[in-house]
Amino acid sequence: MSTTPAEIASLALSVGVATAAGLVGCFAVMRRMTLAADAISHVALPGIGVALLLRINPLAGALATLLLGALLVWALETQTRIATETIVGVVFSVALAVGSLMASGEELIDALFGGPTSLSAPELVAGLLGAAAVIVFILKAKHRLVVSLISPEVAATSGIAVARLDLFFLLAFALTVALGLRYLGALLMGSLIIIPAATARRLAKSLGAMLWLSVVVAIASTVGGIYAGQVLGRATGPLIVALAGVIFFVSLLRPSPR
Repeated sequence: MSTTPAEIASLALSVGVATAAGLVGCFAVMRRMTLAADAISHVALPGIGVALLLRINPLAGALATLLLGALLVWALETQTRIATETIVGVVFSVALAVGSLMASGEELIDALFGGPTSLSAPELVAGLLGAAAVIVFILKAKHRLVVSLISPEVAATSGIAVARLDLFFLLAFALTVALGLRYLGALLMGSLIIIPAATARRLAKSLGAMLWLSVVVAIASTVGGIYAGQVLGRATGPLIVALAGVIFFVSLLRPSPR
């Protein structure tokens, strides 16, 4: 694997994003947002389309619409009490259709599946800070997230602001998706969030073990996919997800702990 400074920086960011994805994915799986994770990433497409029209960084447009989408889902969930996965499925399926109309050809392919891009220093710093923010939030809020998941009523009586915590989690989820769009695209980023967490849930006996095992699988898939992409001369995004899938299916050979 090449060891130029630019590629080392890119690898560091990829590992940071994989760590964030592994942590966020655990709570997405526990919240039964498995299918919603893919739908959430679709909302990036309208933002990418608008950014391309305005000739600005597509990732900036994707981040803006992802965060706005997370706010919309939170508001609808709070006001209507409809299940999160239902709201996400409706809102972000529409976003996929709108985004497909606003981008075309090679631009749409890159948006859907990611593509090799060079990182500027500000993009690298912003990406690392974003990944660090997600990681710190999940690690600090993990116990509150579990309590609010098991019983929102108990969480509320314990002094946990459940609605605000849900909002912060959705924003962290959206930020994680935005950070991974560079090399995985809107269609594949949800897979890096869900597959490592699903693998960890099968094998782990505790929340702590699940979190760290999910991170290990996400990082291994990311680094392995990047290396395989360089060796084979293929796009890294599909290889990362394929490797995560292989790890998941191999994990099925081991009985789940009781």
